[in-house]
Formats: sequence, C-alpha cells, structure tokens
Amino acid sequence: MCHLGWPPLGACLILAVLGTPLVPNGHVQADKIEALGEDVASAAEEDVPIANLLASDGGSRRTKRGWVWNQFFVLEEYTAKDPLHVGKLHSDSDLGDGKMKYVLTGDGASTIFIIDDRTGDIHATRRLDREEKAYYTLTAQVVERETGNPLEPPSEFVVKVQDINDNAPQFLDGPYHGTVPEMANVGTPVIQVTATDKDDPTYGNSALVVYSLLEGHPYFSVDPHTGEIRTALADMDREAREEYQVIIQGKDMGGHMGGLTGTTTITITLTDVNDNPPKFPKSNYGISVSELAPLGFMVGQIRAEDADVAENAAMTYTILDAEVSGTFLVKTDPKTQKGIITLEKPLDFERRPSYKLLVQAANTHVDSRFTARGPFRDSATVSITVEDKDEPPIFLADAYLMEVSENSSAGSYVGSVSAQDPDRAKQTIHYSINRNLDPERFFDINPQSGALRTARVLDREVYPWHNLSVFAKEDGGYGLSSEATVAVRVRDVNDNAPQVNTEEEVLACERTTHGKVLRELTAVDLDEGVPSFRFSLLRDNPNFTIIHHPNKTAQLLLRPGSVLQAEQNLMLLPLAVSDGGSPSLTGTSTLTVRVCSCSPDGYVSCVKGAPFRAPGLSAEALIAILACLLILLIIVVLFVTLRRKRKEPLLAESEGDVRETVVSYDDEGGGEEDTEAFDIAALKHVEGGIAGLPDQGARRDIKPEHAIPPGVVRRFV
Repeated sequence: MCHLGWPPLGACLILAVLGTPLVPNGHVQADKIEALGEDVASAAEEDVPIANLLASDGGSRRTKRGWVWNQFFVLEEYTAKDPLHVGKLHSDSDLGDGKMKYVLTGDGASTIFIIDDRTGDIHATRRLDREEKAYYTLTAQVVERETGNPLEPPSEFVVKVQDINDNAPQFLDGPYHGTVPEMANVGTPVIQVTATDKDDPTYGNSALVVYSLLEGHPYFSVDPHTGEIRTALADMDREAREEYQVIIQGKDMGGHMGGLTGTTTITITLTDVNDNPPKFPKSNYGISVSELAPLGFMVGQIRAEDADVAENAAMTYTILDAEVSGTFLVKTDPKTQKGIITLEKPLDFERRPSYKLLVQAANTHVDSRFTARGPFRDSATVSITVEDKDEPPIFLADAYLMEVSENSSAGSYVGSVSAQDPDRAKQTIHYSINRNLDPERFFDINPQSGALRTARVLDREVYPWHNLSVFAKEDGGYGLSSEATVAVRVRDVNDNAPQVNTEEEVLACERTTHGKVLRELTAVDLDEGVPSFRFSLLRDNPNFTIIHHPNKTAQLLLRPGSVLQAEQNLMLLPLAVSDGGSPSLTGTSTLTVRVCSCSPDGYVSCVKGAPFRAPGLSAEALIAILACLLILLIIVVLFVTLRRKRKEPLLAESEGDVRETVVSYDDEGGGEEDTEAFDIAALKHVEGGIAGLPDQGARRDIKPEHAIPPGVVRRFV
C-alpha cells in the first residue's frame, strides 16, 4: 500500500497520469510501486513512460538513484463532459474508515483541480489551455478528518499541461511592404517574413513552420525555412508594372498533413532605375515672340518625356546651334523638367524675322549598366517667329556729349542728335527738349534736324555742365517716342582776372634785414587751366621786392639795404597779378604790412589801429594833414552851436508873459514907491524862467503844480 512516508506520495499520484490507467483497473500492486521507488519519480520528471518501468523486472530495473519527482502531465483542450482524472493520492495509513482526509492546495486548487478527500482522486474540472497557463504548482497533504491535524508533511508537485497543435501560425507584422529595383537579377532578396506559432516548440512539430508561396508566381519565390522572398524573374520593368501582391502561407507540423496554416500579404514595389532615355514627343516645335519682348522674357517651353521618375528622369536642355545660342537661352525647370527658352538679346523683325534652334535634352544621372540601350539624350528643332510691332524711334547713340564755349552768343551751334524709325514705314521724327531738365531754357533744338543751339549766353563759372534730355517722336502711327541724354560741357575762356590772397596782414619785426621772406604770395583765378601767375608792385617801393616760383606762387622780400623801422608802423602795398591766358588778364589788390616790436625770444607786439601813412609821405606832411582836419572839425562844431543858439527864443519874446503870473503875499504895499523900486523889465530877460518854477510858456490856461518857493517871493518883495 502507498503511504506518505515511503514510497513518496508522488508514486501514488502517477497512478493515473494523463488520465490513462496504467493497469486495467486503474491500480498498481503495492510491491511494484515499492520496488520502483525513486525510479517512478525520476521517470515522471524525465517524461519516461511509466509503463516501461512497470513492465521491467528487477534485473533490468535501472539503478536506484536520488530521483526527485515534481511534475505530471495533463492533456490540454480536453473536451469530454466528465472531469478529467489527473491522478490519485493514497496513504498506507488509510484504512478506508474515513478518518483520513486528503487536502489539495495551490494553483487552481478547488477551482480547476478538485480532490476527493476520502479517496484522494484528483480531477480537472475544465478544459486547460497550455498557451494560457503551461503548468500549475499544487501541494498535497493528509490530515486527520476530525481534528485537522496533519498526519504527513505536505508534498509539492507540478501539473504540466501537455501541448497539442491547437494554434495556427500568425504573421504578427503583416501586411508587409517590400521594394526591389527594377531589372534586378534572379534571386535578389526582397523582404523576409516570419510567422509565430504559440504552440510548444519543444514538444513535437506543433510550432515548426514551413513557408510557401500561394500568389506571386512566376515573379517571386520564398525560402521555406527562413521566409525570405526573392525575385524569380529577371528584367522586371517598373514602367510595365510597378506593384505586385504576394501571398505567403506559413504551415506548422513541418508542413505535413494536418498542420495548421496562416497567411500574410506582401506588397512589393519595383523602384526606378534610369533605364529609359528622354524622348521629345515631337521633332519640331513652333513659337512666336514679339520683337519688343524685353530681355529675360520667356519665349516658350518644351519638354522631353522620360518614363523614369525622380532623379532618374532629371535632364538638362542645351541649344546646339552656336549661331543663335547668344540670342536665346534654354534653362531647365527642376520641378517640371521643362526647358524654358528665354530671350538674351533684343529682337528686330526688320533685321531677322525668324530663328531655328536645335535643342537637346540629356539625362543628368546615367546608369552605366544600361548604356548599351543607346544614348540617354534626344533633340528637337524649335522654330521661333519674330512678330513685327510698331517700335519707337531709335537714337543713333544712347547718350551724347557736346561742348560749347562760354560767352558764346545766343544761337551758337552746339551739336546734333539723330534718331530714326526702325519700322518699315519710316515715319518722320520730331525732336524736343525735356524742359524739366532745362527750366531756364539755355538751349533750343530744331524739331526737324535735331540741331541743338544755345538760347542764352552761358557762363562756365556758374554752370560748367548742362544735362539735357531730348525726345524723338514719330509723326504717324501710335506716336511713339524715345529719349536720349545730352551732356553739354561749357568750355572755359579766360574771362576772369586773378586775385591775390591779401586777407591777412603781413606782420614784420622792426629792424628786419634784407632777404627776409615776409609772405608767400598766391592768387585765385576762377578760370581753369591757368598756366602761371605774374606778381608785381603797382608802384616802385624802395623797401620790398618780389621773387617768382614755377608753381604759380611768389615771395615778398625786403630789398637789399632796407631795414624796417618802428615809425613805419603800417604800410599798404598795391599789388598786381596777371595770368598767362589768352588774352592775359590782370587783377589788383592791396597788401597790408604791419611793423611790430619783437622780443629776442620771438614774441611779437603790434599796436592795432595805429595811424598809418602811405608809402612815400613824410612825417611832416602827415602832421599837416591831421592839423587841417582838426581845424575843419572845430569850425564845423562852432557853426552848429551858433545855429542852435539863434533858434532859441528869449523869455520876453515868448507867448507867455511873466507879468501875467499872479503872485499872492501878505505884505502891504508901499504904493508908488514899491512900483518904482521894482524893475519889471528884469523878468523879461530871465532865461529858462524862475528857478523852481515850472515852464508855463506853452500853456497859460493851467495852474502851476508847485507853490512858489519862499526864497523867490522874498526876492521879488
């Protein structure tokens, strides 16, 4: 009998492993179990059929080792109605009286796995899925039914779910997309696909997948073991067919009958290579353009077709005819791959009414593998017709440069402009001046001949240049006009006398000896190109002389034997300077020379505003002149003073009379004595009135504003 001590409890459990009895009645003899001992547990662990152990005798029995039993097998996806019998627990201590109780704990105990606590039979109550859970860990124990006390220590074991082929291969990354260059060789790898099978890869061939091609023949093939797809047909042309649908099947069980299958779809696209040259749809193109089209104008477009795409279809256009390559230019539009023909030189219908261009289109990226197919370029002829248009007059020159001498009389000829009608009609041309650039009307132009003449006398020193704009306009047609610039340079004539720069005084130290340079003489002439200046003293001077230099300058020096004295305080030197023009002109000016006191250390002290004398006058003559001026000044002052005194009226002659003034006082009169004693005439000759009284000569009808001072009243009494 089995017991929980020896043999191990697991030996009893494997009585019904996989639900298949080892003997017809589902039991084994106790002595056989005891004889096998650890071999049974070891066989369970190594998946050795137990029937082989039971069928062997003692002589052929394997050597007893320290086996460890810990797992049992249950077939997955059991579909019978009754619970699946997994195994049976039994102890030698079990007398069958119901006092012992078998207890099962662990994964799925009481839910998936149940045990008959009296008999120890273990059953699986529902269908098991290995892909959901591959094994369950359980613990078996025998306890006393009434008290629950353990009779044996617990024993742990594993129930492993035996795999069956119940999962088909799956392509988890599908659908797939692959690419391969067109014209690829046979066997060129495209893409690799992989199918996954959830079945146990360690048990049988349930997870062994073999690949096959369901759709895609004869273009592609698949490696049955790796799932790699390769090309099976040479020279597949993208331009003929760009995309292919391939279906790959994965079958488990090594591809044998009964295996499950899964499929996936692969979209394979042929990528482009440059295997097609450009080709013009037509060999001749016709384009027309106006002769008035501006430079850079787009004359037309042409396009060569290329069955390739992207950079394999990139091309460049060139004009092969060297004669017209300078008049027209063809450029490639990188987006549309069109040839853009533009105008590079002006067109003239009267000179050339048409052009023929030979344009070539060539691929920029040529694949050397396909050069044998021919040149990757093509050419076409482009005929360009120039349209006749009414054009404005054309000047013989875009700009004119003319010259005229200043001071020329009005009506002097300056130059001529000329324009002509480029059209076949040859319309008459009329000329005019743009007065916006000649508002002062210095010039006139003959409207028929284009002759330009002066309308006023020109002065180069005022306007050395005149910039004009002349219009040429057709009489008929649309009255078109054009414009040309005329620059008139006024030529200089010698009409301005030079002038000596005499703005600053010449400061000279007294007792300066001869040979001393007093001043560098320079001159200014408004005329241009003056060859030289000639300086001279207007009057001979015993003290000064002039030396000339080649650079149109001169020096003022003291004559030999001359010494400047302090009494020569200020001297005025009249100078003359003449130019070397034709005719020669002379200008005069006066240079001031001031004699100053100078210290040994170079300090100069000059008396500003001191009287001066002209060269050649003595001191006595100068004093006489000053005395005369003083006498004249005194006479003028006396004359003015006398005239003022004559105009002042006397007091008696004024309209007012002092006797008419009323004076009140408190003294009593003395009668006639007082009258005789007082001289009334004295009041008539008092100038300016009585001191302290206001002047009432002008107004006698107003009252004096001030009282008579007491002193005055006492004087009158």
